[in-house]
Amino acid sequence: MSGFLALEDGTVFRGESVGSDGYAFGEAVFTTAMTGYQEVATDPSYAEQIVCFTAAMVGNYGVAAKHSESSRAHARAVIMREARGPAWTDWLHEHGLVALSGIDTRSLVLHLREAGAMRAIAIAGDASLDEALSGVRAQPAMAGRGLAGGVSTPEPYVFSDAGRARVAVVDYGCKRSILNRLAWAGAAVTVYPHDVDADELAGYDGLLLSNGPGDPEPLEEEIATVRSLVGRVPMLGICLGHQVLALATGHTTFKLPFGHRGANHPVVERATGGVLVTCQNHGFAVAPSEAREATHVSLYDETVEGLDYPELRARSVQFHPEAGPGPHDAWGLIDGWVEEVSVLAKAA
Repeated sequence: MSGFLALEDGTVFRGESVGSDGYAFGEAVFTTAMTGYQEVATDPSYAEQIVCFTAAMVGNYGVAAKHSESSRAHARAVIMREARGPAWTDWLHEHGLVALSGIDTRSLVLHLREAGAMRAIAIAGDASLDEALSGVRAQPAMAGRGLAGGVSTPEPYVFSDAGRARVAVVDYGCKRSILNRLAWAGAAVTVYPHDVDADELAGYDGLLLSNGPGDPEPLEEEIATVRSLVGRVPMLGICLGHQVLALATGHTTFKLPFGHRGANHPVVERATGGVLVTCQNHGFAVAPSEAREATHVSLYDETVEGLDYPELRARSVQFHPEAGPGPHDAWGLIDGWVEEVSVLAKAA
C-alpha cells in the first residue's frame, strides 16, 4: 500500500506503508541513532512526534520485549528509507503505528534541518493531499504544549522494593532504562505521577526528575513543586527533568530549531574539558549560560547540558546517562548519584 508524509509547508514525501493503515498527526523530527528503533518508538519523550530514522536500514536485528522503554508505542508514526522485517514490520502493525518505508529520508532530514521541525501527517493509503494539509495546519504547534500529564503514571507504584537508598522518581515520561539503572545501582525505587505533592516526596533519600515530552515552560505546577524541594531532598534531573530544575532555579528554556535526537551528541564538561558522547532526545533546551552551576555544554550549540548546585544537593543533565540505547560515556552518573545519596542517608 502506498503512503505519504506531508509537512505543514506543503512538502510531500511518498513511500510505501509497512505498518498500520490510517493516518497520524505529529511534529516531524529526526533521530541520528544507528540502533534502538524499538526504544525510540516506545520512549514517552517521542509522544506527539513523527520520527524519521536517518539510518539507511531499520529493523535488521529484530525486536525483543526487553528493549521497549514503556508498555506501548508513543511515537505517532515512523519514517524510514528501508524497513526490514518481518519482526519489525509485524511489531509496527501490532502496536498500531503508521510506518512508511521507501522515503527519501536524506532529503527529508536536510529539509527539517533547514526549515526546522514542523507539524506533519503520515498517511498509509489513499487520501486527499489538500485535506491532509488542512488537517496538519489545524494541529497545535509543539511550543507551549506541556505533555507530561499524558504519559505519566496515573498512580504511584513500586519498581524496586529493596536497596541502600530510597529514591522517588517523578514520572514526566520516564524510560524503563532509567528505572533499571537506578535499581541496578542499588536504589529502592518508587515512581510517582507528574503532579505529585511535594510533601509526598520530601521523606525520600533522593529524588529523580525523569525525561518526558513537550515544552517545559507550561509545567508551572511541576516547576513549583521542584522549587519547593530544592535543598530539602538530593535531586537528579534527566532531560525534561533537567529543564524543570533549570526553570525552578532561574534559568530559561527555548525551542530548538530541529532538536537534539540521537546517540552521538558531544557534550563538554567545563571543569575538565573532557568530552562525553551522549544519547539525547529533546526539542527544547536550557539557554546558554556562563553561570557557575552550568557544568556541561553542548558542543553543537552551547546550550546548557548539565547543572550542579552542590550547596542544594541538586544536579541535572540534558543527555541520557542510562544510555538506553547509546554510548556508555555517562553511564556512571546514575551509579555515582545513588552512592552519594546512600552516603548522605546514612549520615543523616
